[in-house]
Amino acid sequence: MEKIDQQNDLQQDKHQDVDLNRLRWRARRGMLELDLLLLPFVDSHLASMSKEKQAVFIRLLEQDDPDLLQWFSGTATPDDQALAEMVAAVLSAKQGGL
Repeated sequence: MEKIDQQNDLQQDKHQDVDLNRLRWRARRGMLELDLLLLPFVDSHLASMSKEKQAVFIRLLEQDDPDLLQWFSGTATPDDQALAEMVAAVLSAKQGGL
């Protein structure tokens, strides 16, 4: 029974790694300013976030680059409160890493 539990744990870890790799790929925007914010955030914070927060991050990645750039530069704010909180979390993580 213990061996089965270990195999299940390994499969879950592998699945989580694949999901994080996919999200890291989706975070690549091709716009240097956004890549410098999003990729380090994925690498350092995403794995420890709750599934709910990860879902908000995924919604953030679904937004258009010009909107993201405005939100991260502070020239505009998302109407969606959860997205606004995620933008603040990404910016806070970047400031903490400087």
